[in-house]
Amino acid sequence: MAVLVTGASGFIGSHVVLELSRRGYSVRAGMRDLGYSSIFAGFENIECVKMDLFDVDSLKNAVNGCDDVIHCAAALYVGAKDVKRDVVDPSVIGVENLCSVMDDVKRIIHTSSVAAIRSTKYENGQVFTNQDWCDDATVTSNPYGLAKAEGERLMRSWAENRPIRLVTIHPSVVFGPILHTRHLEGSMSYLKHFATGPPFVLDIHVNFVDVRDVACAHVNALEQGDDRSRHIIHKEGMWMKEVGGALTSLTGRKYATKRLPRYLAYLLAIFHPKLSIKRLRGTLGTHVKYDVGDSFSILSLPDYETAKTLTDSISSLLAQD
Repeated sequence: MAVLVTGASGFIGSHVVLELSRRGYSVRAGMRDLGYSSIFAGFENIECVKMDLFDVDSLKNAVNGCDDVIHCAAALYVGAKDVKRDVVDPSVIGVENLCSVMDDVKRIIHTSSVAAIRSTKYENGQVFTNQDWCDDATVTSNPYGLAKAEGERLMRSWAENRPIRLVTIHPSVVFGPILHTRHLEGSMSYLKHFATGPPFVLDIHVNFVDVRDVACAHVNALEQGDDRSRHIIHKEGMWMKEVGGALTSLTGRKYATKRLPRYLAYLLAIFHPKLSIKRLRGTLGTHVKYDVGDSFSILSLPDYETAKTLTDSISSLLAQD
């Protein structure tokens, strides 16, 4: 039986597919655009299939014959023009549609996010655990948190009283080596700033983890850890200024460390297509923390060092030039 990976051409999904392949699984890689199947060229145990979360027939075909589903498919928040259509609906309606065709599936690993755990309003320095939920998100205040929390709730409600194993994985921002230029967007846009952006940074704090740890978490969760468990997969929290300093120290190349004053950051947001004053007000100078508990040991993760994550990430980005 094959393992279906939805969103297989995405940053997390593609690493999950390759991790499964390396371990000898037969993998069905589901993606909207088969043009991205080139990511997996040469792998005999990977079958690429066209699927769309809004097309139930395509989901039926993708799931058919699979005992296991790793649901990584999700929409990017960065740059979304209509957040309900482009961010919330793919998570909510997409989960509903996928659940409607999974009656014969035995194990589901669902990619969620710390966005489903961290509340929209929080105290500076607040610590969140896998017992927390983002209960205060709306389409206008926190569409990504709403999408992730509601998608997870729908999946859990559907799985309740069914003889099925369900585990959710909650990564923080994901860094690591990219496998395709499309992975330059989303979470890697934080580090793309250092490779191609201006010589300054915003006063933003980033909680991150290595994509290879995240991929292993998904694969290992097929058999390890408790049924219905939630696992925060997170490694380090750093201010963007600290990230620039670490990259400079690790590589010997000069990276941005000068912090842009708050008033200039707001001015920049007026003209920047991916920033907004509203968004910056909630993030500049504030941070949260995540308690991963014993997730890394339960799921037997490699636990990549921060230095390796950063150097492999920036090397991967620079290789795209």
